[in-house]
Amino acid sequence: MAQHTDQQADRPKTPGATRRRTRATASAATTKGASAHGGSGAGATGTATGTGAAAALGLRRDAQRNRELLLAAAREVFAEQGLAAPLDLIARRAGVGNATLYRRFPTRDALIEEVFAEALAGLAAAAEEVLAIEDGWTALTRYFERVFALVAADRGINDLVTMSNPDIQALAGTIERNTRTVATLVTRAQEQGTLRTDVTPIDLLVVMGPICRAVPAFSTVHPDAWRRYLAIVLDSFRSGPPRPLPGPPTAQEELGGIFTGVWETTR
Repeated sequence: MAQHTDQQADRPKTPGATRRRTRATASAATTKGASAHGGSGAGATGTATGTGAAAALGLRRDAQRNRELLLAAAREVFAEQGLAAPLDLIARRAGVGNATLYRRFPTRDALIEEVFAEALAGLAAAAEEVLAIEDGWTALTRYFERVFALVAADRGINDLVTMSNPDIQALAGTIERNTRTVATLVTRAQEQGTLRTDVTPIDLLVVMGPICRAVPAFSTVHPDAWRRYLAIVLDSFRSGPPRPLPGPPTAQEELGGIFTGVWETTR
């Protein structure tokens, strides 16, 4: 058997067998090459599909980046100029075109609601915190201090809480919550004997609204100058003797700057 096998091995190869082996070798090489580049024809299709998905992912990342840039720019511009600031200024500061802005935020109200969602949530949190304070007068004063501190730091928030805009649903909820909070705190302070009994929650809201609106003008004197005037107003509602006022009084030479600021914020 061994001899027969050797003779077969030494037998010349026929041309047909050579051609068959050549085709088989070429086919194997082709298959190997396809595997190295992502597989067979089905694999190549998968590669094309993967490229399309990557491109779509890139577009989504660009869109998300533009959205973040617009929100950041809007926060800055609204804080500086209020809610009536030009939208094209926001787009320019974000480094995008107006079309991109309107594609992401079709209306000014949609942009405002998105920008100030966190601030409105902060107002809701402040309400929850003061309602947990047992002393009614302390809770009432602390609540208005929190609100005034927010509007003093941001012209946009000032506009938001002192102007009525029924198209912003989150704002409508905030106004309703604010009214309920003040009513609860007024009742609690009156029951504890620290607030005049002839005062209503609406009295406080009517008086506080214009003062809150004018708060940014006080920054021309001192960033915390509003605390003195808030204390004066609150003390007028308090039963019992007045308390010492915080901060120094405004100097006569500073009055013109305050009036100018009040005019600009209320016109």
